Amino acid sequence: MSRNARPLLLLLVLAGCSLPPLRGKAEIGKDAYAVFVADVPGGSDLFAVVAGGAPIQITFSPIVESDPALSPDGSAVVFLRHQSIGGADRPTVWVLNLLSGAERELLLPPAWKLAPHRAAWSRDGTAIYIATARGPVRMATPPRAPAPVMVTAAERPAADSSFMVLLGTPAFASVVSCGDGLCTVGRDGERSPLASPAFGGTTWGRDSVGYFSGDRFYVRPLGSGHARFLEWSPPPMHPRELTFFPGRSSS
Repeated sequence: MSRNARPLLLLLVLAGCSLPPLRGKAEIGKDAYAVFVADVPGGSDLFAVVAGGAPIQITFSPIVESDPALSPDGSAVVFLRHQSIGGADRPTVWVLNLLSGAERELLLPPAWKLAPHRAAWSRDGTAIYIATARGPVRMATPPRAPAPVMVTAAERPAADSSFMVLLGTPAFASVVSCGDGLCTVGRDGERSPLASPAFGGTTWGRDSVGYFSGDRFYVRPLGSGHARFLEWSPPPMHPRELTFFPGRSSS
């Protein structure tokens, strides 16, 4: 290897997974795709699936990852990474830019002594909410400075709704766990069974809801029609926590 080639190789090694993880597989922000968690030897990573394709691994960290959430425009995914320090779980919040492959950690101020539980996007995609034991924290989305602040009482309903699985536009119900399955909860608070056994409910576009039953992911119309399951080959190990971007038409 020539001397001039070594700095380039070093740069590529240090950059790691700094290339678009779905390059050649999907047009980011236009095509429909889903991101989910699946097990790998020694932990779990994020995978993506595009219509008609096989699961594509998009993160390669040696630790556990969980709770992905795609941005409203489909250009990024926020998720948690879990490190064990002294036997205790130390989750951190990360954002993966699907356009560039760049990753960025969103740090809570150490003085707050708060651990993130989940992360979600505001409905307009301008902020990320982080659930903590003291309530949600709002951060600005990259590339802006995070500037973390505790959510005010006035903003709390918007923050709380970002973590909910809402059905319809405008929303007419939400999806919640009930027993070993899922139920919908209407505006009047009445619960109706959705699926059992089932877990991990999520919206699937404007007119359907998705959920896991075992290792299969089902898509069920909100109106009439039968549920269908997502076929992936090869099947991922213990898939879960799926988040979906419905795509955008060119019109």
